[in-house]
Parts: sequence; C-alpha cells; structure tokens
Amino acid sequence: MLKAPTASACKAGFACILSVAFVFAPALADAKSPPLFPALPVLDRPAPMALAQLPPQGRATYALIYRGGPFPHDKDGTVFGNRERLLPAQTRGYYREYTVGTPGARNRGARRIVCGGKPIAPSVCYYTADHYNSFREIAP
Repeated sequence: MLKAPTASACKAGFACILSVAFVFAPALADAKSPPLFPALPVLDRPAPMALAQLPPQGRATYALIYRGGPFPHDKDGTVFGNRERLLPAQTRGYYREYTVGTPGARNRGARRIVCGGKPIAPSVCYYTADHYNSFREIAP
C-alpha cells in the first residue's frame, strides 16, 4: 500500500497534492460522498440507420433532397430550428426539414427527414417517425 507523503516530499507543492490524491483515493472510493469529478453524461444516440431501413416514402424523399426537388409540400426545404435540441447544435439555418409521406394521412403526417449542411448536398440527414421526438441518423 502507498504511504502518505512526508513533509520533505510536500515541498514540491503540486507533486504533493497529486501524491496525496493517489494515497487517499481508495479510501474516498469507499465513501458514500459524491465523486470529486462527476462523469460527463453520455448522449444516448441510436445507431445510424441504413437508407434501406427507411420506409419507401422516406427513400423517395431522400432522393428528392439530393436532386434538389421538386418537393410536394410548401414547407419542404424550410429551416428546421432544432428547438427540441435533439440534434447536434449548429447555427440557425444549418438544418432543413422535408416531409416523408404517410399513407392514409390527410395532412403532412409525423414523418420527416432533417438534413444539415448544403440544401442539395447535405452533410448529414436524420429521420424522425414521431414528429421530432426522436431522430436517427441516416447512413447512406
């Protein structure tokens, strides 16, 4: 087991602090107090989905995005504000949203593709089937 540093060893200043931390770290680990350096939260991002996993309407929308349109809905290609903050933070105007048709829906439905970067050659695209409650990156 390590021994506590002596007074002469502590004249080095910072080295003493480090050695004290290493000596007492096992005892602190057993204590019920919160950690000195709490772990950063891990973002739970689902694995990217293959383009083939999109519904047929999603694959058609994805193809339209890379062709630059024409899009069937007026809102397609408009700026997506990322107010839910579920996508990586970017400057306003980076993300654009596109409707993925929903069979039997009388309105635009809940399915969207949101892409970031240039409108015709986006850097990244995400799919949501639940109107922005969750997103999965699309891996082409």
